[in-house]
Amino acid sequence: MTSSVAPALATETVTTHTGGWRAVWTPRSLWGLVALLLGTGWVDVFFLGRFSAWALGLRLAWATLLVVMRFLPDGSPAWNRATLYFFVLGSTSCMVGLAGVMGGVGTPYFVLVATMPLSVGLGLSLWRDRGAIFLCGAVCFAGTLLLVRHAQRPWVESAFWLMLMVCTTLVADFLCVRVSHALNVEQGIRSERARREALEALALSEHRRAQAEKLALVGQLSAGVAHEINNPLAYVGSNVDHVREELLAPHEVDREALADVLAETRLGVRHIQQIVADLKGFARMEAQEPTDCSLAEVVADAMKLASLRLKHVAWLHIDVPVELPRIFAVRQRLVQVVLNLLVNAGDVLETHRDGGGEVRVTGRLEEAHVALLVEDNGPGIPPHVLPHLFEPFFTTKGPDKGMGLGLNLSRELVAQFGGRLTATNRPEGGARLCLELPVGDTAGTASFQRPTPSPE
Repeated sequence: MTSSVAPALATETVTTHTGGWRAVWTPRSLWGLVALLLGTGWVDVFFLGRFSAWALGLRLAWATLLVVMRFLPDGSPAWNRATLYFFVLGSTSCMVGLAGVMGGVGTPYFVLVATMPLSVGLGLSLWRDRGAIFLCGAVCFAGTLLLVRHAQRPWVESAFWLMLMVCTTLVADFLCVRVSHALNVEQGIRSERARREALEALALSEHRRAQAEKLALVGQLSAGVAHEINNPLAYVGSNVDHVREELLAPHEVDREALADVLAETRLGVRHIQQIVADLKGFARMEAQEPTDCSLAEVVADAMKLASLRLKHVAWLHIDVPVELPRIFAVRQRLVQVVLNLLVNAGDVLETHRDGGGEVRVTGRLEEAHVALLVEDNGPGIPPHVLPHLFEPFFTTKGPDKGMGLGLNLSRELVAQFGGRLTATNRPEGGARLCLELPVGDTAGTASFQRPTPSPE
């Protein structure tokens, strides 16, 4: 019964030092250990054949030590180490004293003294304190020496018991080191797993925020989208009515004329499908990996959507050579950044100019990076606004024009690609947003027909 108490006490002691005495030694576990220690006192009476006040006193001292350590508060590392050594010294002394009272060498209690360093070693592997193991081993060695000399055992037997104490102490230290190493490895794995999960959660949050800003941009484009869809939809409906009337008329049908009308109708339907496809491709939520892409193609994709917003607001001048080196980025996110800059320019020109608004998009190679300039001929950025332009939720627009996250998110997305986004005022008037991106590993040219929209 006593042999089961020693490992439990050592393990409980270590755990409480790592997480606080009160955190682990709950009242239920504490009083359970005390009851176990005192309740097994009948074994002493049965073994000796009589009542022993010394045995009871040692058990009471050990139980008192447990209660004191349970309610002893944690402090500095030096204080915690001192209280741990005090507990190990007190528990080991009680165990050695109990073995001496029960008869010393040759009794089961004497064997428990030899296992004491192992019990403490396994328990202290959580606390990673090897000094306490050697303290326990030293007390057990000294107690064993006293007991074998008091029993006047032969020197060979005495040497055996002393060597056994040395060996159990060394084995306990070895086990402590190995268990500590295994715990360190496990803790490292858990930390790495937690870090990876945190990064994944952060990436998911950023992705959702980017998607929310996408949908906000789509909402701002809704008026232009409605206009672009209504125009072809109107003549599609008119052509369908015309074809129906011709087919129901009693005179002979001009099949060639109807074919021309249907061909025109088909072009209108394709135009509507293209607008819907562009919006769907921009707004869909999907995880993408960075790839090398052409800046000219990125601008062209943004133009397809921005033209719906800017067609009736400003002239759009595009000068992005297809020969520019390719960049390494997530294409859809970069399209979102360029589109946001164009829509912002359109909002400013719509508010501050009745006509003659211009937006220029210029791409050029500057040393080791590619620069994209988005400029307008509006009133520019006020000096008191410029330092706060990229702060989250900062906006000078009305609530129907966004939440002030567009430029902040755009700068974060560009930073993820190793670039930067800055804002200044043009000397001739108007705002200038400069997007700088490092050149990708591969360079090439893109073959596509860049649209040149003009205001209606």
